[in-house]
Amino acid sequence: MHTDLAATLTSWRRHLHANPGLTLHEGETAAFVAARLREMGITDIAENVGGHGVVATISRGGGNRAVGLRGDMDALPIQEQTDDLPWKSTVPGVMHACGHDGHTTALLGAAKLLLDDPNWTGTVRLVFQPAEEGGGGARSMIADGLFSRFPMERIFGWHNWPGLPVGTIAVHDRAVMAAGARFEIVFDGHAGHAALPHLTRDPMVAAGHAIVAVQSIVARNLDPLNGGVVSVTVVEGGEAQNQITARVTLKGTARWLRDEDQVVIESGLRRIADGIAATFDVAASFSFRAGVGVTANTSAERDLAAAAAAAVSECRRDMPPAMTGEDYAWFLREVPGAFVWIGNGPAEGGRELHNPRYDFNDDVLPVASGFLAEVAKRALAGS
Repeated sequence: MHTDLAATLTSWRRHLHANPGLTLHEGETAAFVAARLREMGITDIAENVGGHGVVATISRGGGNRAVGLRGDMDALPIQEQTDDLPWKSTVPGVMHACGHDGHTTALLGAAKLLLDDPNWTGTVRLVFQPAEEGGGGARSMIADGLFSRFPMERIFGWHNWPGLPVGTIAVHDRAVMAAGARFEIVFDGHAGHAALPHLTRDPMVAAGHAIVAVQSIVARNLDPLNGGVVSVTVVEGGEAQNQITARVTLKGTARWLRDEDQVVIESGLRRIADGIAATFDVAASFSFRAGVGVTANTSAERDLAAAAAAAVSECRRDMPPAMTGEDYAWFLREVPGAFVWIGNGPAEGGRELHNPRYDFNDDVLPVASGFLAEVAKRALAGS
């Protein structure tokens, strides 16, 4: 990548970092993206796709193939703690703590590289997605006709990865990130004086046993060679220290790496809720809300991504998947594709994802833009 383009991308990325758009509020970011695309000479730009989504189309020559490239735009509700950064977020309580500012900028860079490269034909769809952080942006874009209005045979995306050397590209054989769900278990008993427990039905005791019991789902119901996690993260109940409360609510998340393991975890949680309720003579209600599915590479696109990665940087094929989730999984239910990680450098000292001191490493931009452009060209040239 030319030095001038790398410098331009760095300035764009830092502008986006200083002016983040929270999930479902990415209007200014989308307008910035559209303006930069028009400055490049791209005229086929659709805005407000599935919310604040932007889809730009670049076509060249007589090729009849089409490929999609995706970058996410939204920031997180986190108060930034990087007082030493000149480009620190100017929006109170909102920051790019996951690197979506870098993802957006890298896709702009890929657009520029493709425009300047005459050695390809076909159609490239640049998909700038809103609301990845739990806002359902991928589904909203799909519902708004992403794949019918802007047909594409394949789609490729990426995420920066702290802990992986800068610019190293990791390509997984299948699962990249986990599926996830949120669950809630409510135990209803009978309140009373803490000194007279025999006159009550104590939901707190039931909740305590449930917190321990749910750990048996992964340990004893899932194949130990497959990944999964069930975490109780919220406990609500009780008002007075000398009262046995009437209700205790447990909330948490579950993650899994195989689609078929969802039913194992969901049924296990329900079984534990009902069984413990019966044991302690309380009532139980249970809800389970599945989110994204497993982000899993398809085989042909995985290999194509690996070849493109090796052409622009170091490629690794030995990284295990992560239990984090990714909205990109919804796109992979519609068309084949691959999702790769690109190293962001060391993860220590607050440089982890979703940390208030996180900042995207601008040295990654040339590699990420180069990878996206290269994988698009290879997809268009492939059989």
